[in-house]
Amino acid sequence: MERDSGIPLENLRCDGGMVENDLLMQFQADILNRSVLRPHVKETSALGACFAAGLAVGFFRGIDELQTLWAVDHCWQPRMEGKRREEMYRLWKKAVTRSFDWAEEESSSNEARTSNC
Repeated sequence: MERDSGIPLENLRCDGGMVENDLLMQFQADILNRSVLRPHVKETSALGACFAAGLAVGFFRGIDELQTLWAVDHCWQPRMEGKRREEMYRLWKKAVTRSFDWAEEESSSNEARTSNC
């Protein structure tokens, strides 16, 4: 993301169901070598829709007010050593490469059998 945007990533704000998995969030922090933040409101898609509606009808004064409503529930700090991080990333890329062309294309006869469902 940093390379594509040209903006340095100070931390990663996560939301959704997986933020309940502390091991996953710690792993994200370790692999990214960045703080990972979980907000108090974990389903921020719904919150964003509420914020947009509130802005549209004048319930909120502006985006500055909305920013004050976002709060951190938990923060994970990276703990993995750089050498270990680089080795795990190298092995992950190797695993992804090995998975290329793993699945075979389904035959047209299989597609015909399932298309009448």
